[in-house]
Amino acid sequence: LKLEMPAVNLDGEVTVLATVPEVVQSLKSCAVTWQKLISTVLEEQLKKVPQGHGPLAEIDLWREKNATLSALTEQIKLPEVQKVLEILQEAESDFTEDLQVVLSDLRKHHMEAQDNVKFLSTLERHLQNLSTGTGADVTSNTIPSLLNALRMVWIMSRHYNKDERMVPLLERISWEISARVRKVVDLQTLFRQDIAAAKTKVTEAKATLEQWKKCYFTTCIQVEESGCERYWKFDVKRLFEKTDYMASICQELHDIFQVTEELYNIFIPELTTVTENPKCIDELRREVNIIISPMEDLTFDPFSMESAHDWALVMEEFREDVIVEIVKQIFVQNLKAPPLYKNHPPVAGAISWSRSLFRRIQRTIIRFQEVEELLATERGKEVKQIYLQVAKKMKEYEDQKYHQWRERTEHLLPLLLKDTLLTVSSATEESVATKKNICFALNFSPEIQEIIIETKYMEQLGLPVPEMARYVALQEDKYLRYTSKLKAMLDRYHKLMEMMNEAETKLLDDYIQELWRILKAGHKRLTWKSVGIGEFIVQCTQTIVKLELLVHQIHNISEDISSKLRSIESTNLFKFPHSKNGDKLPGAKEFFDDVKCEQVKDVEHMVRKYSAIPQLLIEVEGRVANTNSGKSPKLASYYAYWEHRIYQVLTQLIVKNLQAFNATVLANVPLLQIEAVMSVPEVTLQPNASEIEKMTVQAIQDCVEVTKHFVRWMHGTCIECPPQHGKADEVVTFTFYSDVSQSPLVIEQADLITQNVHKLLASLNKCLSQWKRYDLVWKSDKGAVLDRLAAEKPACVTFDEHLQFYMKVTQEVTQQTLIKDEQFIRLQLAPLASAVQENAKSWVMSLGKLLNELAREELFRLQDEIQVG
Repeated sequence: LKLEMPAVNLDGEVTVLATVPEVVQSLKSCAVTWQKLISTVLEEQLKKVPQGHGPLAEIDLWREKNATLSALTEQIKLPEVQKVLEILQEAESDFTEDLQVVLSDLRKHHMEAQDNVKFLSTLERHLQNLSTGTGADVTSNTIPSLLNALRMVWIMSRHYNKDERMVPLLERISWEISARVRKVVDLQTLFRQDIAAAKTKVTEAKATLEQWKKCYFTTCIQVEESGCERYWKFDVKRLFEKTDYMASICQELHDIFQVTEELYNIFIPELTTVTENPKCIDELRREVNIIISPMEDLTFDPFSMESAHDWALVMEEFREDVIVEIVKQIFVQNLKAPPLYKNHPPVAGAISWSRSLFRRIQRTIIRFQEVEELLATERGKEVKQIYLQVAKKMKEYEDQKYHQWRERTEHLLPLLLKDTLLTVSSATEESVATKKNICFALNFSPEIQEIIIETKYMEQLGLPVPEMARYVALQEDKYLRYTSKLKAMLDRYHKLMEMMNEAETKLLDDYIQELWRILKAGHKRLTWKSVGIGEFIVQCTQTIVKLELLVHQIHNISEDISSKLRSIESTNLFKFPHSKNGDKLPGAKEFFDDVKCEQVKDVEHMVRKYSAIPQLLIEVEGRVANTNSGKSPKLASYYAYWEHRIYQVLTQLIVKNLQAFNATVLANVPLLQIEAVMSVPEVTLQPNASEIEKMTVQAIQDCVEVTKHFVRWMHGTCIECPPQHGKADEVVTFTFYSDVSQSPLVIEQADLITQNVHKLLASLNKCLSQWKRYDLVWKSDKGAVLDRLAAEKPACVTFDEHLQFYMKVTQEVTQQTLIKDEQFIRLQLAPLASAVQENAKSWVMSLGKLLNELAREELFRLQDEIQVG
């Protein structure tokens, strides 16, 4: 398209040229030609429609329009064209107004085409993917992205923000999606493919169709929520009627492939083991192929809504064929182990299952009869023949199941009703020692319950049942009530027996024997046909309740006794005195005297608790034997049980206290102090090691002899033994001391303490050995040494050596550590150091006195010599 230019010379001013008539006439003629050309082009462009059904055709149309209108617009912008228009405008030509209207239309349509191309181009990539992309990618990415881009076009475009523009575009997109599905789901090739691949194709196709609609409505909400005043209120039927229909066809195709796959899966090798004729497997496969063969040769498009009736007939025939085949295969495959409805028993459940399958194929045949043209076909006749064969097999199966059940029930039920109510697990029923191990169990056979359920369902199925079975079924509530109460009673009995220890079992032997006697009736005599079952349950329960009450009372008393014994066992028999006068610790004798004093107080409390135990046992005696003597033969073993417990508690009391004392001995916490003293000619401890060991042994003995305060009971009673007179008016009291003191655990702990204290004292004695280097201070005979020096009259240097030695001793002693803590003893070295210093000072004084005397003698001698001379 090219604008024809005028043949006149346009050089010169516009105002001058506009006054030349020949020029104006020539330009006007040319402008008339332009106006006709532009009007014709605009008219042609407005009439143009997309060449194709898809959305890309609409983009191509706008591109073509934009190219054409752009070419004209660019020519209008040329300087010579613009000068022509200016000259005509200056000449005030009447034609100018009409030309300006045409030029304004050109600009408007060009801007629209330009705007539409710009915004529609943003959709192009998504539309290309829609027609060429993979199914999964189209569903998950392309369609959501396309709708999002359409939303942006609607909000920002000046022309595609109206229904008359957007709805046709959406229809074209819907057509494109439909065309894609038709191309992917090609029935001519689909049924010849692998079933799994075919299922994938129709599944993806259906997902694409559904995603298109889902994303559309999501975008509707987004447009509304964006604040845009123009909502998407388009005609949904125009957009989705066809795609919805195609989605339903895809679902039906998927169902066809699913059923076909299931039918093929039925023909597994294991089927040959349950079918009478394994060769029929090939025949069954052939029949499945016949069922799906009509799908491969359709004479119409199943995706076309105009063919909906024809497609419905094809699906109806497929469903009827499939139901007969599936029912037949289900029946054959599950003959040995039919699937049961919830709570159905095995036999009646199997019959119900068979009948339900029969009803399914019966409904199929009825529908075939209603549509005569289906039953009249060859396939219809085949289906009817299959129906008759399967129906016959099902009837034979039901009759066999029923007769086998009836014969078994008539034989078994009388035997089951003769069972006793209870069974017992222990063979030594009479042994008291094993009483706790005797467990009763409910002897109600599950087969009775099964017969009851079978009978009820058989009657619901309209089948006659044996009279005895009907009678038992009518008594179901009674049997359930009896079994429930018997189970609760037995649970209570076993819980009660578990509550009792062996001593309590022996104590309550009479009561247990009585309960045993009552329970024996359910184990030996009463059967499920007996009339006294209810009375038996009541009598057992009452006896158990009575015994429960007694056991609880005994347990309360036992807990009271155990509490006293725990208090005795937890007593601390070595309460050590705290340091007095600041850091000053008690001496060894004071320490052990204080421990002994505290023990005396604790023993009084323990004996009071011990003395209260017999009265509690007498209380048990009153409840069990109705006496209060403390010497009931019925309680002899119970007295012995508690006496043994008391022995264990006292033994544990002594062992634990000795262990605590031993730990105290070994701990590095001083509790008492002793002194290191000079006992010429030795350095020793005070008290000495022997005395401390004796004190330790005595403390251990005092601890063990605490048990002398616990008097033993007379045999078979809880009464304390009175003092016995022995030889030479000796009074003997029987206590727990003789047994506890001989316990290996007690002896072991006592020996361990003695050894540890001995080691400690040896270590402290070894500590004193370093003081032996000063033994000249106190071991030397001072008088002899001084006499010898006086006789020898040594030089002053000799005296100086002696004096220096004793002065050094005095100085070293002042620097020694005067306190040594080792384990639980603090050794005070100050007395020893003081004694050494005193002795050294005494030596210094004596040596000084001797030196003075010798010096005076020498002075006098010199004086005499001077006088003589």
